[in-house]
Amino acid sequence: MNINYEFYKIFYTVAIYGSITKAANSLYISQPAVTKSLQKLEEDLGITLFNRSPKGVTLTENGKIFYNFIKNGVECFMNGEHKLTSLKNLETGKIKIGASSTVTKFFLVDFIAKFHNEFPNIDISVTNGLTHNLISDLKKGSLDLLFVNLPMKNDDDLDITECSVLHDGFAGNLEYKNKIKSPISLCDLVANYPIVTQKEPSNTRTFLNNLMNSNNIEFHPKFDIVSYGLVKEFAKIGMGIAYITKEFSKEELENKSLYEIPIKETIPKRSIGIVLPKNMISSFATQKFIDIVKQ
Repeated sequence: MNINYEFYKIFYTVAIYGSITKAANSLYISQPAVTKSLQKLEEDLGITLFNRSPKGVTLTENGKIFYNFIKNGVECFMNGEHKLTSLKNLETGKIKIGASSTVTKFFLVDFIAKFHNEFPNIDISVTNGLTHNLISDLKKGSLDLLFVNLPMKNDDDLDITECSVLHDGFAGNLEYKNKIKSPISLCDLVANYPIVTQKEPSNTRTFLNNLMNSNNIEFHPKFDIVSYGLVKEFAKIGMGIAYITKEFSKEELENKSLYEIPIKETIPKRSIGIVLPKNMISSFATQKFIDIVKQ
């Protein structure tokens, strides 16, 4: 027997209200449409479901039995529809974001704040870690999306979209600024000054290693540090010249606790990328967050 689900929903609603008129108003359909649907359902089932009277309708004994069977099913479908509507309207939900602590602090925080102000009922969790660990979590489904420093190794299971351009450089405190007053080559910089950089296998360090290799420079930094924040702190107290991302060091460059060191070579631009599982449909909340970041 192949009966339209809408007939069950109409039957359930009429049984709840005990009135075809009230049921029609609740379902936003006409009274004749409700009546016709009930007649078709009774015809398909071969039983009478309602006693009709001028005061309204009541369930027959068979109607009561049928109602008890379909009640949970109809309510389950309706709850599913309500839940989906809430998710679509961003009234509920959760976003699980993966990113390095640096990208989170200097790039994502403002977008998270904006999203939360617009959709306060959406929970946001942020997991910080190395890119290769975050990719593993993304593939397992533990995360919805990643924000990473590009470039990164291509992966057939992932979609990668650039969302912000980054510019790298070198910076030191006033002492180093006074020592290096004109543009210096990467070779001379590495040979004559201590370099402070993030520890491998960060994407930033990989990019720097590739930059040195492309210029045939043997590179062994004086200080390898996990935290980008500590890279800047080491440079500020004069431990060496730091490899920085200018967008992540605006405060230090503006307040003159760090100064950009001019380099003869052109350092290629980089990007922040949004990483999603390929062929996976993102939730409404995740897609809205991406839209805000891309605006």
